Amino acid sequence: MVPERWDAAAFKARVDEVLREFVSAEADQLAAIDPELGSVAGQLESVVAEGKRLRAAFCYWGWRAVGQPDSDAMVRAAASMELVHAAAVVHDDLIDDSPLRHGRPTVHLALRSAVRGGGHVGHAARSLAMLVGDLLMSLAGQLFATSGLPAAYLSRARPLWGALARELIAGECLEILHTAGAPDTTASLKVVRYKTAKYTVEQPLLIGGVLAGAGESLRAGYSAYGLPLGEAFQLRDDLLGLFGDPQATGKESSDDLRGHRPTALLAETWNRADGAERKRLRAILGRPDPDGRLLHEARELMRRLKAPDRVETMISQRIDEALSALDDLPLPQPAATALHALAHSATHRQY
Repeated sequence: MVPERWDAAAFKARVDEVLREFVSAEADQLAAIDPELGSVAGQLESVVAEGKRLRAAFCYWGWRAVGQPDSDAMVRAAASMELVHAAAVVHDDLIDDSPLRHGRPTVHLALRSAVRGGGHVGHAARSLAMLVGDLLMSLAGQLFATSGLPAAYLSRARPLWGALARELIAGECLEILHTAGAPDTTASLKVVRYKTAKYTVEQPLLIGGVLAGAGESLRAGYSAYGLPLGEAFQLRDDLLGLFGDPQATGKESSDDLRGHRPTALLAETWNRADGAERKRLRAILGRPDPDGRLLHEARELMRRLKAPDRVETMISQRIDEALSALDDLPLPQPAATALHALAHSATHRQY
């Protein structure tokens, strides 16, 4: 049981246990179909083995903030948010052709060793990774539906699951459609909102709240807190992606530049660059393997134009907006304390 004082580590351990047991059983059933599926089943387990479990925490406190007590069934329902995230990670790494996640090869690279044959190995491994992501999304719904919460509660949240999936896919599509296009801050922030902010904070909170019977006013407050906080989370991720320590983030620091992704950081750099600086930036963006010299040059240009400072300001503004909305909500003290702590851990981090 979670005490009234928010213990993030204890909650994470509960979610980790739920995910480990549930996904292990599903992986065993998959591998039992045919020994050839062992590597795929292994990746299913590997991709959910690590994580901050923020999405589960927001869902859980969306429930508790309505006045509901701690519940093992609710922890299982909240853990399903982490399977949504795992599915999104696999698909996102595949779309972006990212080589590392948590310091290990991404699924589409790890599965290359499972494929026999010549030139089609890369394509086959990518196809397997896509299917791993699809299965994880399916398992998210299964874990939620079998969480042990009353059926009447679960049915209240069904429309939100539809919105979560639709908005997440919309964000991924918008990122693809804007990739390699003219950098634009407004378009980048829309990608941030739909690709990450909503399914990271707002939707888990709303799902937890609706499960608990939250009224319209409280749900509106959840959105007023969750949307800006989710945007701040992703803006921090963008900064860490280029300026963070790869040993801490577990990701390649060149991903966003190599992929010419439509980040707010790039857009703010572009907005402040002169003609010569834009020309040089074009020469760096989209290179298949930018070396250390080019990465250093891009970082120095961004620093000189104060683009990271501008993104830091965006983050601070959104944190302030989220916390102001939170302080306006009539929440039980444990929930208010936990949601304040989660806002800090989501946005003041090194990975």
